[in-house]
Amino acid sequence: MNIPIYSIKLVREGTAGSGRAALKDSRAVQEFGRELLADLDREQFWVLLLDTKNRVIGANQVAVGTLDACLVHPREVFKAAVAASAASIIVLHNHPSGDPSPSREDRELTRRLAEAGRVLGIPVLDHVVIGQGAHFSFKDAALL
Repeated sequence: MNIPIYSIKLVREGTAGSGRAALKDSRAVQEFGRELLADLDREQFWVLLLDTKNRVIGANQVAVGTLDACLVHPREVFKAAVAASAASIIVLHNHPSGDPSPSREDRELTRRLAEAGRVLGIPVLDHVVIGQGAHFSFKDAALL
């Protein structure tokens, strides 16, 4: 029987943000996220990979959805985090409607990601939803 042999490689596809400043609060995450998610007509879901001092060591686009939905699975969120040896992650996505209020699906996904992060030893520090000139932070709302 022939068994495939795989290798996993992290490939840098570009850059975003400025420097390696620590993301100290949801406002800093929102500012960073605006560079990735500004003026999009579809939802996009990103994971920010952090080192032990909460500095961004990488960002990975997990999914591109439709006007009001984006299919995200924990396996895809943590794939880059494991490969990059991230100490923790922050997830973020946009709401093209401009209203950053989280949906029921956003709340359930956040719960599942936090649970998966605990199992993997890669905590989810926040889930930030970016809207038009505003954001919603699960951490700030004490939902994470």
